[in-house]
Amino acid sequence: MSTLRTVNTVISVLFFACYFYQLVYLLIPLVKRDMPHSPAVLHRYAVLIAARNEEAVIGNLIESIRAQDYPSELVSVFVAADNCTDGTADAARRAGATVYERFDREHVGKGFALDFLLRRIEFERGDVFNGYFVFDADNLLAPGYISAMNRQFCDGHQVVTSYRDSKNFGDNWISAGYALWFLRDAEYLNHARALVGTSCVVSGTGFLMGREILRRNGGWPFHLLTEDTEFTADCVTRGEKIGYAPDAELFDEQPVKFSQSWRQRLRWSKGFLQVFRRYGGRLLTGTLRGSFSCFDMVMSIMPAIILASFGFVVNTAASLLAFFSGGTAWQLLFPVLRSLAGTYLFMLTLGAFTTVKEWRKIRASAPKKLLYTLTFPLFMLTYIPISIAAVFQKVEWKPIEHKVSLSIRDMG
Repeated sequence: MSTLRTVNTVISVLFFACYFYQLVYLLIPLVKRDMPHSPAVLHRYAVLIAARNEEAVIGNLIESIRAQDYPSELVSVFVAADNCTDGTADAARRAGATVYERFDREHVGKGFALDFLLRRIEFERGDVFNGYFVFDADNLLAPGYISAMNRQFCDGHQVVTSYRDSKNFGDNWISAGYALWFLRDAEYLNHARALVGTSCVVSGTGFLMGREILRRNGGWPFHLLTEDTEFTADCVTRGEKIGYAPDAELFDEQPVKFSQSWRQRLRWSKGFLQVFRRYGGRLLTGTLRGSFSCFDMVMSIMPAIILASFGFVVNTAASLLAFFSGGTAWQLLFPVLRSLAGTYLFMLTLGAFTTVKEWRKIRASAPKKLLYTLTFPLFMLTYIPISIAAVFQKVEWKPIEHKVSLSIRDMG
């Protein structure tokens, strides 16, 4: 048992050493203010939407784009209807988008659809856009979204990410778990990063990239299971500082079924491993050369998964060994329960802090906000078996079904 205590102490110390700076991040938006913006220039933007069987929601996204307070003649919407078997293409055309249909069962995933879309735009429109927005079909944009992103673009950021809110926080503990994590990720990681001058992280959807980024990359060459994380790692290792627009609010639909959540987060966990395998050497080299952005990126994709999973496996193995050596049931359970309790309390602190600070933006009743703060750590603890499974299981990209058909008016 003394050996086990030593192992747990080492894991705790490593965890604290790796993530203490993220606790400091929680305080930075409370004490530091955003810098004034440079004079705004109106740029011409293309909106890229990769959609697979999104007939129920895509029209609402395009409507919210058309309702922006940014000049509509400077915003063109393009949709890749990717291997669709429903009316996604027709629904997008009716809403006013330019639609390209893609049928390729071999090269499957959002990254391939985005690259297809960019090549079609370049072929038919040429080099006319200053920047490109990327959204998922289930997203909705607050009316000032593009204007807020444009201000950051005018400040010199070639890549900008945004504030990710939820359309369906109050559905159940799963959707709320996602929503709290993304709120914390936006305001208490990315906002803090922007305030201290380090690079932010692109998280799936709701970001802007400049024309120069696409020229440098030759389109969209990111095709790992988490193409957003791959894109971020590529930017960071090249010294590109990703900006953040705290007043650019995007609403996203979250899964409500655990089977869907397991499949999606299994893909993310596998994708993190892929990104680390491809970019880990460059990120660690950058860290050793003094790049805090590289260090931050390494911490974002690896140690928490490794330490939590390793701690769970070690404590479970030690408990079983003690039990089969004649120990009591309490000796079997106590180390595992202690490890889980420590993780629960840490995640509860993060969830409670985010709920309190973002209370007014969370669209749910007060009892649900409180209840789902308590279940947030349980949601995060399910990452442990998911992360372990990702190491051994073959994972392929599969779409997540979206059914929450709300307009931007419903989010008021």
